[in-house]
Amino acid sequence: MAAPRRKLDLRKTLFLLPNMITLSSIFCGFDSIRLSATSTGDDDYYRASLLLVYALFFDMLDGRVARFTKTQSAFGLQIDSLADVVSFGVAPALLVYKWSLVQKGTVGIVIAFTFVGAAAVRLARFNVLSMSESGKPTKPGKYIVGLPVPGAAGILISLVVANHAIGGDLAGPKYVYPMMGLTCFLAFLMVSTIRFRSFKDLRPNARTVGLVLFAVASSTIVSLQTKPAFVLVWLLGFYVVIGLVETLIALPRGLAKRRRETAERSSLPPS
Repeated sequence: MAAPRRKLDLRKTLFLLPNMITLSSIFCGFDSIRLSATSTGDDDYYRASLLLVYALFFDMLDGRVARFTKTQSAFGLQIDSLADVVSFGVAPALLVYKWSLVQKGTVGIVIAFTFVGAAAVRLARFNVLSMSESGKPTKPGKYIVGLPVPGAAGILISLVVANHAIGGDLAGPKYVYPMMGLTCFLAFLMVSTIRFRSFKDLRPNARTVGLVLFAVASSTIVSLQTKPAFVLVWLLGFYVVIGLVETLIALPRGLAKRRRETAERSSLPPS
């Protein structure tokens, strides 16, 4: 008698989809590392940076696919963070080191590793904050603590792409100190407690429409005045500025709240 045919579990099949997209991001990071490590010129660095742009695309896609198919899981959260360590921690750090920071020898190595270390710490903290007591991922909030690792990596990647587009000299000795400072600043933002918008709460209202129109209009102006490759630099830089400005605006209110809480605690009778 023939054995009964097993039915295909569509949910288990869908569970593989976002993870395969995440693995695609890891492959792009791995191949970028290979190109950076064996680079013989600016074209190799450009190709390595483009691979990381593809990794950014896959990173944005996997979470959305998981939410659309309702296959979010603790496993997906962990593998996504591991992918980010490879594709947006190690890969861009090695890229910017071989492209620019190598001119400063050991100091350049330390700064590149600082970026990798900050990315690992940022992702570990994100995983802890994103897990509920049951071990399942929690729903993303309006803000996230620290600059997202893909955003920090994206700024370095976009600079390499834009520099290639204009045949610039950002990788030369004239700009090595600004590149060192930028890499350290991005590492600091990743491990800081500065809150950045997650844009998970966007709704079709006037504020959202205004934000989209501003992004499109400003990107068009940047593209026309410079090169289209600088649009990504502008958008990521503007995202960082939004987080810093909102933090500065909220700082006086936060200090006032702490003073009130301190005053209330001091006025309470001893237990």
